Amino acid sequence: MKMIRQFGHSTVMLVVNFILFLFNIIRKIIELPSLLAATLRSFLEDTNSVITESLISLLICAFGCLFTGIILGNMEFYLETFPGLMVIIPGAIGMRGNIFGSFGSRLSTHLHIGTLSPEFKRSDILTENITSSIILTMVLSVLLGIIAKAVCIIFNFPSISLFDFVLISFIAGLISSIVMLPITMFISLKSFENGWDPDNITTPLIAAFGDFFTLPAIIAAIHIVHFVKIVPIVEKILFALVIISTLLALVAGYTSDKEIRNIVRQSTPVLFVCSILGTLAGGILNGSITTLLKSQTLLTLVPLFSGESGGLVSVLSARLSSGLHSGLIEAELKPGKVTLENFSIVLFLSLIMFPVIGFLAEASTTVLGNAGVNYLNAILISLIAGMIVVGVMLLIVFYISTISYRKGLDPDNIVIPLSTSLTDSISTLVLVVVSLIILAL
Repeated sequence: MKMIRQFGHSTVMLVVNFILFLFNIIRKIIELPSLLAATLRSFLEDTNSVITESLISLLICAFGCLFTGIILGNMEFYLETFPGLMVIIPGAIGMRGNIFGSFGSRLSTHLHIGTLSPEFKRSDILTENITSSIILTMVLSVLLGIIAKAVCIIFNFPSISLFDFVLISFIAGLISSIVMLPITMFISLKSFENGWDPDNITTPLIAAFGDFFTLPAIIAAIHIVHFVKIVPIVEKILFALVIISTLLALVAGYTSDKEIRNIVRQSTPVLFVCSILGTLAGGILNGSITTLLKSQTLLTLVPLFSGESGGLVSVLSARLSSGLHSGLIEAELKPGKVTLENFSIVLFLSLIMFPVIGFLAEASTTVLGNAGVNYLNAILISLIAGMIVVGVMLLIVFYISTISYRKGLDPDNIVIPLSTSLTDSISTLVLVVVSLIILAL
């Protein structure tokens, strides 16, 4: 009898506990929307200014990249007439963002710590940063042309000559730099002067302007090189002058004053790796050129997706760099509260921006009367690929920032170029794979 009572009591308690367990689950499910709403409200209140500033700059970046995407989507003539040109395009776009994004990030850091005034006055810091940016543009443009030709040879892509690659890259780099230097300074200094955080504004806007001017600069460079080639010896002389002047600039940078020397020495190896990653991204696109040319939406989405991914990653990079410099973030290998908050900001912005750029890519294709992939597919491709890329890059950027700072290197010279170039390569690969899967399904 005693055993029966104990069994009955245990059974009753089990049933009661199960009912209470179900009740708690149901209560939590019912409370979940209000809990999520409260959490979201608190998050938005805490990060309102950051999200607002970043969102505005990312939207501007999106429209700048859309312009680039429309140009790229209508470059069939150049892509078919100048084989291998696609290999150099992602690297050229990325290089502009890498060099001038780092330039803007360095100015932002100097503004935050008070070593640079937000007024347009001549200063050693500005002069040194401008000089180093010009040197890096020259060096990386030549390297980009050489690497692009090497990629074409390795993967057996039909391509233009080495002379053409180097001259197009170099001339396009100089044209873009003439425009990008004053724009970068204006954005950095004026945003800080007006109470905006340059970390949230500078890199996405610089990426937008870099994307905006890179393809027109490449097209202009193609026409200049085509004109020069009328007399073959002139092209060879110009090529020799470019190589000699670039080598002299590199030597001058490595032996110059401390700030220029540090920037050039720390940035050149990183940007060299970035150039390789950028041309590999171009190689992926060149290998998929037949598929891309069949759909204007995908071709338009390439710079949009790459630019927006790079912009989001650059916001995180700049914020982590400034946080490390100012002491708000400890150089530890485990993400702290401030770092996790920055992760949340970037993920929240990603959920907004990737569907937007998918919609913009399809909308522009529809308006121009070209073949698209329909709005749902475009949005799904952009959102799924975007969240994969950003999820991977959050940790990569965090560890690059932390480790470089712990090694005594300036994250401003390393994190943005390396992270955006990694983003270009990863985003291109992920975008192509996700596009093929979704369109196949």
